[in-house]
Amino acid sequence: MVAINCDMGEAYSIYRCGDDEGIMPYITVANVACGYHASDPVVMQKTVALAKQYGVKVGAHPSFPDRDGFGRREMKLERHELTAAVIYQVGALAAFLKAQDMPLNHIKPHGALYGLASRNEEVAQAIADAADVFGVPLMGMANTMHEQVWGTRDAGFIAEYYTDLDYRSDGSLIITREHAAYDPAVAAERSVRVVTEGVATSIDGKDLPMRADCICVHSDTPGAVDLAKTVHAALQPHLT
Repeated sequence: MVAINCDMGEAYSIYRCGDDEGIMPYITVANVACGYHASDPVVMQKTVALAKQYGVKVGAHPSFPDRDGFGRREMKLERHELTAAVIYQVGALAAFLKAQDMPLNHIKPHGALYGLASRNEEVAQAIADAADVFGVPLMGMANTMHEQVWGTRDAGFIAEYYTDLDYRSDGSLIITREHAAYDPAVAAERSVRVVTEGVATSIDGKDLPMRADCICVHSDTPGAVDLAKTVHAALQPHLT
């Protein structure tokens, strides 16, 4: 069985990013931005309330403190600094969840923080230190430092596959500054293959071993609502 998750709540003030309300009916888990790459208190509050309305579980989506770069630029922080930054962000979201009588489901780092943690043990450990404060699973990629470090935690590890990003032939994820449009039918077909066969397709057409407990769709991918709707329909027999 598999979940469908989406990075969302990434608006800020009067600025909008993605159609969260349009996507929400087609996902089961939301990764909500916590203010460092996007979002603000009002956006977090509204996104949590929207998730509750649709029965969607909510996890925190913390980032490097890089709002101008949308969290997609790497930064050098000491381990304790990074742990504190993640605790700060997750704590903010946890308060809005408490106001809605909802639990914190998990933590999934955003953008460059996610990518760096997939290959840097010190960064992965710093995030784990923060997650241990809240006692929730961390979401990341199987067969990377995510799983090596986070998979040993008592709270658990959630492996995900990206249906709207490409993978290199070595299995590493290509994290773009701006997401390109994807063919919903192709994305859905590949998602089903990952779930049923444990195999993904690299950018150069090679088969990659891929384990996934959840499938990710980004809210800022062009055509994200149609993409989420198509993937949801294709995975219907396998959804948790």
